[in-house]
Amino acid sequence: MSVGRHKLVLLVLVLSISVLLYLLFPSGQPEGGQLEERAEHRGETPHRDPQSNITLRTATLSGDWPTFYREARPRDRVEGDRAGRFQVLLLHGRSFTSKTWEDLGTLVLLAEQGHRAVAIDLPGYGESLLAQPVSSERGRIAYLLHVMESLGTRPAVLISPSMSGLFSLPILLQHPERLRGFIPIAPVGTKSFKRQQYEQVQVPSLIVYGTLDTNLGSQSLESLQLLPNHTLCPLDGAGHACYMDKPDEFHRALLTFLGRL
Repeated sequence: MSVGRHKLVLLVLVLSISVLLYLLFPSGQPEGGQLEERAEHRGETPHRDPQSNITLRTATLSGDWPTFYREARPRDRVEGDRAGRFQVLLLHGRSFTSKTWEDLGTLVLLAEQGHRAVAIDLPGYGESLLAQPVSSERGRIAYLLHVMESLGTRPAVLISPSMSGLFSLPILLQHPERLRGFIPIAPVGTKSFKRQQYEQVQVPSLIVYGTLDTNLGSQSLESLQLLPNHTLCPLDGAGHACYMDKPDEFHRALLTFLGRL
């Protein structure tokens, strides 16, 4: 009887030590757990896209500006100057969110080309619905600069459709050094700035608009054409959300633009 008890105690002790070693030894954890340990931002939930060599992440930036974002970046660095070539920051229009760029395939496409692509939900939209709205130009500048600094120090290529022009245009005109390139898509707020302000900005810009967008498309074009270093990209037969009407044409123009930077 005593021998049986000793064997039982010994068995329990061995099992306990085995469980403890499993929990403490890193190689005993599943690969997904290791990915989460390497996550750069609190709340990040990385997962792999089985169709391409990239990692997709969703997260909330820490700090005073709670912002939800989606990110796609190459898992394996590409040799040469294509390794993490540009950081591309994608904003969204009033009726859309960061998920629009994921559903459209833009995030994956950019990552496949060696770029780091990040799409955020602006305050009051999508997963940032409960974030404090930003109502002043000064506040919008501070917000977007905070986001850009949180994501990295390199100048970003900024993609800005429609409503997001309220955030992007002040950055372009007042902090052009923070941008490597600018891709406005019929942004709002272009008439709020003077001709001289546009003429002084040397940031390479790809002006995208739908030929059927006779409202914001044509209105913003008048001011944006004042940018000295711009290229026009009209999408024939497309409306205001032209990148969604003609995604293939938009993606081709986007990659061509990035390839020339």
